[in-house]
Amino acid sequence: MGLSAVLSVVLLFAGVILVLKAVRMVPQGYEWTVERFGRYTHTMDPGLHFLIPIVYGVGRKINMMEQVMDVPSQDVITKDNAVVKVDGVVYFQVLDAAKAAYEVATLEIAILNLVMTNIRTAIGSMDLDESLSKRDEINAKVLVAVDQATHPWGVKVNRIELKDIQPPRDLVDSMARQMKAEREKRANILEAEGHRQSEILRAEGEKQAAILEAEGKREAAFREAEARERLAEAEAKATQLVSDAIAGGNVNAINYFVAQKYIEAFKALAEAPNQKFVMMPMEASGVIGSLAGIAELAKNALGSEALAAQASNTRTPPPSPRLGG
Repeated sequence: MGLSAVLSVVLLFAGVILVLKAVRMVPQGYEWTVERFGRYTHTMDPGLHFLIPIVYGVGRKINMMEQVMDVPSQDVITKDNAVVKVDGVVYFQVLDAAKAAYEVATLEIAILNLVMTNIRTAIGSMDLDESLSKRDEINAKVLVAVDQATHPWGVKVNRIELKDIQPPRDLVDSMARQMKAEREKRANILEAEGHRQSEILRAEGEKQAAILEAEGKREAAFREAEARERLAEAEAKATQLVSDAIAGGNVNAINYFVAQKYIEAFKALAEAPNQKFVMMPMEASGVIGSLAGIAELAKNALGSEALAAQASNTRTPPPSPRLGG
C-alpha cells in the first residue's frame, strides 16, 4: 500500500469528520448557541442546520421546556422567633437561550439560591400563625421577587409552591392543645346557647299555655254565667207561670211547685260530700199531707177571691133614667 493510498484514506476520514461537524440537528424543546472562534453569533432553533467546521461551533445546549426543581428543606426563623422547616418546588422556563447561557453561570443553582433566600425573607417577616395560614401570600411574595431577579437571565419563573412548613414538635403539641381548648370552648358556648334557647322556648310555651288556659277559664265562666242566667230566667218564668196558674185557680200548679222544691232540697242534702248516710224523720204520707194542706189553703184563698168577685157582681145596679111624663 503506497503513500498515496494512505493519504487518500486520511483525507476521506477527515472529510467524513468535517461533514459530520458541519451538519447539526437540534431536537425539539432545545436551542443551541453558535460560537465563532468562541464568540456567540446566533442561536439555532430545533431542526437541521449546517455549520462551517472549525470556524463555527456549538456553544451551549439550552433546554427551553418548563422545568421543575425541588427546593431542599431549610430552617427558617419567624418574626416571633419560632424555627420552622420549609421546603418547596419551583417551576421555571428559559425564554432567551443566549441570556441563560452567557448571563449567569450554573442557572439552576442561581435560581435555587434566590428561592431559598426569598423564602427566608418572606417567612421571617411573619409570625408563626401567619406563616402557617398565609401560604398563598408567601408563595406570591417569593414568586414576584425571584421572577424580577431572574428576568435579566432570560428566565421566566411561573410558580413557586411551598410544599411543607413544619414547626417544632413541642409547638405542634401546644397548638393541638390550644385547638382542642378552642373547640371545647365553642362546644360549651353552643351547648349553653342551646339550653338558653330551649328555656326561652319552654317559657314561651308555658306562657302561651297559661294564656290559653286563662282564656278557656274565662270562656267557661262566661258560659257558666250565661247558663245560670238562662236557668234563672227559666225559673223566674216557671215561677211566674205557677203564680199565674195559682191566681187563676189551678191547684195542681201549686202542688207541682211545692213538690219540685222539696225534691230539689232533698237531692241537694243527699248529694252532700260529707254525708254518707242520711236519715230523715218524715214519711211520704206526711209530705203528701203537707201538700194537701197547702192545696187546701190555696183553695180557701181562691174561694175568698171568688166570693168577693160574686159580691161585687150582685150589687144593685144604678137606676135607669126616667121617661118623660
